[in-house]
This record gives sequence, structure tokens and C-alpha cells, in this order.
Amino acid sequence: MVYEMRTYRLKTGTVPAYLRLVEEEGIAIQQRHLGKLVGYFFSEIGRLNEIVHVWAYADLNDRETRRATLAADPAWQEFVPKIQALIEEMDSKILKPAPFSPLS
Repeated sequence: MVYEMRTYRLKTGTVPAYLRLVEEEGIAIQQRHLGKLVGYFFSEIGRLNEIVHVWAYADLNDRETRRATLAADPAWQEFVPKIQALIEEMDSKILKPAPFSPLS
């Protein structure tokens, strides 16, 4: 199992609008293709205006296949510009659990 942690730094003050868009439109599309959502978070203390979401994949090939099907979905292609307008920076990390991790 591998985990992808995506962090988006949003324009100041746009967290509520971003979360509304994802809740109303985006998350259903993502879950249809990406599968297991581990968690979806926003920052409250520290570096503000950040969204972090974590997805679980069997391996990197599974991730690549799932992300390709998401990218090809016309509903996703229509949705993405709505959130891209709110995003200033994006970061993606692939995480492998340690042998003693509860998520391994």
C-alpha cells in the first residue's frame, strides 16, 4: 500500500469556497476513480489556507491507472478549472508506511 498526500495552498480566504465545490461536485468524481480516501483536511493553525487530502493505492501502478481514468473523465475536466482558480501552489508526496504503522 502507498499513500499520496496532496497539499494545496489556496488563495487567502478561499478555503470555504474550495471545500463547498469539492463537497458538492468534486469528491464524488474523485472517489469514483481514485478509490480509498484516507482523509481530507484544511489547516486551522500554522500555515493557513491549506488543503491536504490523502488517498490510498495498492501500489504506484494502481495510482497511475486511477489518476489517468480520473483525468480522462469529462465531468472531472469540467470541474478542475473551478478549483484551479483558487489554488496558488500544489504539492504531492508518495508515502510508504513504516512496518509498525497502523496503516501498513
